[in-house]
Amino acid sequence: MNKFHGTIPTKLFAKKNMLRNLNLNGNEFEGSLPRSLQNCKNLEVLDIGNNRINGTFPHWLESLPMLQVLILRSNKFYGSIANPMARFPFRKLRILDLAHNEFSGKLPAEYFKSLMAMMEAITTKFEYMGKDYYQDSVSIKMKGTFMELVKILSIFTAIDLSKNNFEGEIPKVLGNLRSLKGLNFSHNKLTGSIPPSLGNLSSLEWLDFSSNQLVGRIPQQLTDITFLEVLNLSNNRLDGPIPTGKQFDTFGYSSYSGNMGLCGLPLTKSCSNNIDEAQKEGDEDEQTNAFDLWKIVVIGYGCGVVIGISIGYMALSDRRIALFFMKKLGGERWIRRIRRWKG
Repeated sequence: MNKFHGTIPTKLFAKKNMLRNLNLNGNEFEGSLPRSLQNCKNLEVLDIGNNRINGTFPHWLESLPMLQVLILRSNKFYGSIANPMARFPFRKLRILDLAHNEFSGKLPAEYFKSLMAMMEAITTKFEYMGKDYYQDSVSIKMKGTFMELVKILSIFTAIDLSKNNFEGEIPKVLGNLRSLKGLNFSHNKLTGSIPPSLGNLSSLEWLDFSSNQLVGRIPQQLTDITFLEVLNLSNNRLDGPIPTGKQFDTFGYSSYSGNMGLCGLPLTKSCSNNIDEAQKEGDEDEQTNAFDLWKIVVIGYGCGVVIGISIGYMALSDRRIALFFMKKLGGERWIRRIRRWKG
């Protein structure tokens, strides 16, 4: 690792160059990323992580037809990631690492729709990038730990957008990236629920959505991810019972801590207690409502008796008052009908 500093020359990359790997990771470069990189049509790996590069997302890189690894981690990029300009952006991209910047706005769902290399069916054929020349190597955060990949398997795919200011919901379209190995959206401002479509990520080995503002229940469909080794949903606003079965039976307390509404193992909060308490409250409400209804009936019945007694008393004590009530209530009409019926 070197400590080069200053800016990257704007006209460094000439047209029709044969550059296929550019690794400037771990230096002190600043300024913006030179647009002359668009001339690198054979570029497969671009790693400028851990520098001081600034500017908005370099969307013009999407037109590079061979780009498979894009690492912009730990720089000073900012702003929202707009919709792609190219018709087929980043079609061969396998590793996308934008972590630890100042990106904001919604997650780039339109780009996710174009990541064809992450949608490909899993193959058992193991090949390394750069097999015909020297092998490529990058440093990637995998399962919560930084690892140096001395060789990059062509089937390795990962997305890391952690430690930014992304907001809004997690796009359902991520469920189409079936060959994805790792997904990290932790330490953002994401809201909404976890899409059940993520259960389609059958090759996923680590999933980190911690330290966001996600709500709702953990989808039962996530238990279908049988290769999942690391799960971190801590410090959100999730609720309801934690799914059980398969890999979910192996995750510990730290996977769910900081979600006050969650219950069930491995947490100490029991879901059955919550159900019993809710049932008890419901029964108490039902009893209260029934009691209130009976009070109304009794009061109405009592009022009727009192009124009846009062009218009877008045009828016996004052014939004129009785005749008054008979006229108002149509009593005379009913007396005439009764007499006809008897006659």
